[in-house]
Amino acid sequence: MTKSKTSLSETNQVFEIKHLKLEKLEYGANLLKAIAHPMRIAILNFLNDGKSHNVSEIQNIIELEQSMTSHHLGILKNKGIIASKRVGKNTFYFLKPETINTITNCISTCTI
Repeated sequence: MTKSKTSLSETNQVFEIKHLKLEKLEYGANLLKAIAHPMRIAILNFLNDGKSHNVSEIQNIIELEQSMTSHHLGILKNKGIIASKRVGKNTFYFLKPETINTITNCISTCTI
């Protein structure tokens, strides 16, 4: 039998993995799953202008039926990636910058 050699970089990677908290990994994975759809990425891209938009505006831009647009908005809202405010009969959706920062930080710090 030959002993396997473990390089310093492999040892460091195992060390880093052991120190990642499972809850944080699951939270990050759930956020990424929520945005891992072409239409949801399109919605986030549209909402990235910093303004609030209603379903009709979003629907017109991404060229999707209103029911499907609402479905995707619901997923993003339930995961806390976007928020909404009601004004009269309209609901306006907008990005939650703190959640976007969390996603960005997760991606940049997860080195596995």
